[in-house]
Formats: sequence, C-alpha cells, structure tokens
Amino acid sequence: MLLAGDEFGRTQEGNNNAYCQDNTISWVNWNFGEKELDLAEFVRKVIVLRQSFPILRRWRFLTGDHNPDLGVRDVRWLSPAGQDIEDSHWGDANARCFGMLLDGRAQASGIKRPAMDATALLVLNAHHDVVNFALPEVVGGKVWRCLLDTNIPEDGNHESFQTGETYAITGRSVVLFALEPDSKQSVALRRAIEGFRQMAERPIPMATPEIGPEPEPAALEVTPP
Repeated sequence: MLLAGDEFGRTQEGNNNAYCQDNTISWVNWNFGEKELDLAEFVRKVIVLRQSFPILRRWRFLTGDHNPDLGVRDVRWLSPAGQDIEDSHWGDANARCFGMLLDGRAQASGIKRPAMDATALLVLNAHHDVVNFALPEVVGGKVWRCLLDTNIPEDGNHESFQTGETYAITGRSVVLFALEPDSKQSVALRRAIEGFRQMAERPIPMATPEIGPEPEPAALEVTPP
C-alpha cells in the first residue's frame, strides 16, 4: 500500500501519524527534483508490472502443491543454484539470497488453467555483495526476460537469458524475470512491454517554478504625532 507521496520519497521524517502537523512534515511538495522523478518513474514501472501480471496480485494463498496434470507448482523457493530449497536450507543463517518462482498455470484450488497466466521469477538478495543466480528450468519455456532490476531501475533493454545461465544479482536488490512460453506469446509479457513503451512516451514532467514580477513593496503606514 502506498501513502500519498511515497512514490516520490515523501517520508514525513518517519512520522506515521502526521495528521495534526500543518507544516513541511505533512505537506506534499509537488516540485519534483531529479531524485524524486527517478523514484516516481520506478514506481510507475512497478505499477505496470503489477497490472500486467495477475500472478503478482492473486488473491489465493500459495501452497506449493504439485499439479501432476500440468507438471508445475504454484510456487517454488529456489536457491542461487536454481534448485529447490530443502527444509534444512531454511535454517542456514548465512543464506541471504533466494528466488520465488510463481507459476500462474497452477492455483491453490487445484483448478486447471493451462497457459492462462504467466510464470514469473522474483529474486531477492539481502547480501551486501553480488550473488550469481542460476535461472531455473521450468515446464513450457527456456527463455527468461528480465523486466526489473532495482540496481538499474532505468534500464529499458529487458534482456533475455536462457535457462541455466546465471544472472548477477547485485547486493541488496530485487530482480523480476518473466518466462517466454515456447507455445505462444505471453499476453502478460506483451502488456508489460507495451506499458513500458507508453511510459517512455509520456514521462513525468519536471515541475518548473513560476517566476513572476517582483512584488510591490508594502506601503509604510505612518501615524501622525
């Protein structure tokens, strides 16, 4: 959930109950600088992704149950080696990077929905250094498209990588990949790319302060003796 102004860095100086503060703590400054514009554009990109991929806004709990008909699970937790995390690995205090593989073809209810949703891989790295993450093999595709990397949020290349290749996940960053299906084009992926194109065509304008004439000096009121 976003509070008004979160999208461009309005912090309220850490005050989460500033309704009674009629000052700069609670005011919204719409005169964006370059830093605020960059953050707002990043938030726009995240919104495009969430709107394009139902898998990122589903309302059912994930279970990890295997669907034998489709050969997939609705969620898999992966190590940097691209392998499923075993129970013993969850207790590793040194583990700082893992992947969350979301497959929209499987639902928690068990309903079959082949090819009705995209497959996405979200990688989170809490380590301070780079972690080379192996892109996993999955049913239905061999190519992963990188749609978001918080280390390079302005990158618009959206490069593709083969399964088995490694991607350098920068320290303390999040990366999102989408699978390109073998059988047909992904509707969700197409929507995301189109949304990015529209963003590039309509960037957030930089606010320009209005410069008007110098105000007239106030008349000096003189009280006669």
